Amino acid sequence: MAEPDELGEVRDELPEDLDRGFVGVYKFPDNSRRKITGALCFAVGVWAATAALAWGGDAVLLNTGVATGGVLLALVGIYQFAAGRRFAVNENEALVAAVADVGFAVGHASAQLGWRGWMSRPTWRVLVYSAEDPPEQRGLVLVDALNGAVLEKWVEDNPETWIETASDPDAAGEHEAAADEDQAGIETSAATASGDGG
Repeated sequence: MAEPDELGEVRDELPEDLDRGFVGVYKFPDNSRRKITGALCFAVGVWAATAALAWGGDAVLLNTGVATGGVLLALVGIYQFAAGRRFAVNENEALVAAVADVGFAVGHASAQLGWRGWMSRPTWRVLVYSAEDPPEQRGLVLVDALNGAVLEKWVEDNPETWIETASDPDAAGEHEAAADEDQAGIETSAATASGDGG
């Protein structure tokens, strides 16, 4: 439950069990865990299809639909097993590969796991910002999680408005004050509009 701040306003916050600082360093689950799901689907599918074909004539619940469902489930299991290839490159190694390829010194960076293609090939999506304060450039780099190859990259001037975080600590206070003034102006405009409409 979020607690009121000094102004009495309640602000959203992450629960402790979802807070990264609480759980420690996060490690992405390896893609090879899909093999477990694949093996279970295949085993259940084969059992269902075999049982339906063996007793389908006498049993009420084991019919052609169960056999068809079992075959489909077994096929899904084979696909999951084939797609569950183990990472050769973890998120930290993907960050290193992306930093080496973008062509500028990197400050902030983060990695996200995605999949591409029919065989669901695992791919790291690495977002990087240049090391200036505030950053002047940003880039997105796709790194293959199976061999570490850089697949694609996009680099552009950073269109976002950032406050300076280290070189000018007063900038943060000025930015917050400007944001408060903008919010007050919006609330005043909304109140005026509602008063005119009444």
